[in-house]
Amino acid sequence: MAADYQAIARQLALEHAAGQQFHPLAPEQGIGDLDAAYAAQRAFVAVLQAQFGAAPIGYKIGLTSKRMQAMCGIDQPIAGVVLANRLHASGVVLPAANYGRIGLEFEIGVKLGRDLPARLAPFGMHAISDAVAAVCPAVEIVDDRHADYKKLEVASVVADNSWNAGIVLGEFRANWPDLVSIPGVVRLNGVEVDRGMGRDVLGHPFEPLAWLANHLARTGDGLRAGDIVLTGSLVTTRFPTQTEAYAFELAGLGSVEVTVTV
Repeated sequence: MAADYQAIARQLALEHAAGQQFHPLAPEQGIGDLDAAYAAQRAFVAVLQAQFGAAPIGYKIGLTSKRMQAMCGIDQPIAGVVLANRLHASGVVLPAANYGRIGLEFEIGVKLGRDLPARLAPFGMHAISDAVAAVCPAVEIVDDRHADYKKLEVASVVADNSWNAGIVLGEFRANWPDLVSIPGVVRLNGVEVDRGMGRDVLGHPFEPLAWLANHLARTGDGLRAGDIVLTGSLVTTRFPTQTEAYAFELAGLGSVEVTVTV
């Protein structure tokens, strides 16, 4: 069965608007592999762009740590598109009612200083490192719409723009410490609740970035100067069930703060 990507995109938009619980799409919609899932994602992102009048500003990379892969039962990274209307500065207050189920993930964000066009692929760590202009602490906002994690399969998550619902950025720094050994500490209402290390995301935060650049190149696309990319959560997702104030600190890079109100 051939997938109707436009129909899938419209269905996803309607389900989000109605607050419908996430459910697997791939078996019923003919998404037989990840190439088809990303084609459906592109159609869904186009619907969101038209709906909100917002252009893409970068990407999220998910499932780059063993903890996150174990949580979701998926053993590979995934990518999604971040739109301009979903970009927030540190200190933002997010009403939980605006989401099906809001989740927060705590990450190392990067900003590209030059293009990485598809014609130059494949990309390794050297090319990626040279292309990064700045680094920051970041929080990804995800909306899993009360998914049943026992029934997750990667194609349906990817088609749903890999659950990206926004990003919150701290201050970008043009100079940064060793990102392998950098600790990231999550605090809830001022009390530490989790921590991870830069090496937890595929050994180095630039490894997910290399994966993304090569992933995009497969369809002739590429990263561009100015793109913002979140490289994956160092710890497992937090799902606020009451009003909660979070701070995520990367040693030597600063912190980012976000409050969720219920």
